[in-house]
Amino acid sequence: MPRTAKSFFLGDAVTVARMLPGMDIVIGSGDHCGRYMITETEAYLGEEDRACHASKGRTGRTEVMYMEGGHLYIYFIYGMHWMMNIVTGMINEPQAVLIRGVASVSGPGRVTRALGIDGSYNGEDMNVSARIWLEDTGRRPALRAIPRVGINYAGEPWVSMPWRFITEDK
Repeated sequence: MPRTAKSFFLGDAVTVARMLPGMDIVIGSGDHCGRYMITETEAYLGEEDRACHASKGRTGRTEVMYMEGGHLYIYFIYGMHWMMNIVTGMINEPQAVLIRGVASVSGPGRVTRALGIDGSYNGEDMNVSARIWLEDTGRRPALRAIPRVGINYAGEPWVSMPWRFITEDK
């Protein structure tokens, strides 16, 4: 299957998050080589979204979010889990989609472990990378849109935004 077009990543995070379930993340090398269908995503929509890391402005950690869509924003939390986000939008519009689930793996920390994703992937351009990219399989599963989790610190209206997308069969 062909690699997802660069233009796909230039949409806003909510639109891209809605379209990712059913697509495959392809790992092209290493011990975790294979195809993994995306089943759950969560959108973070820029500096105005108080749940988004970019809401605190541009920092060394968030610099990748200010790149053009298609780059990976990978960060470490709780001293044990890597989180994988796909940057969306245009340059200097910091948005990203957290990959929360792939077929038979639920939870963003478990996803990165299953796919062998670590900090070395931070900033990777999925448009040209030989080790990770997206392919549009044409699958369009039915989705549930629900509020994001673990962001109570952001307050309303951000905690109630239905920007978490889960395949119905999950």
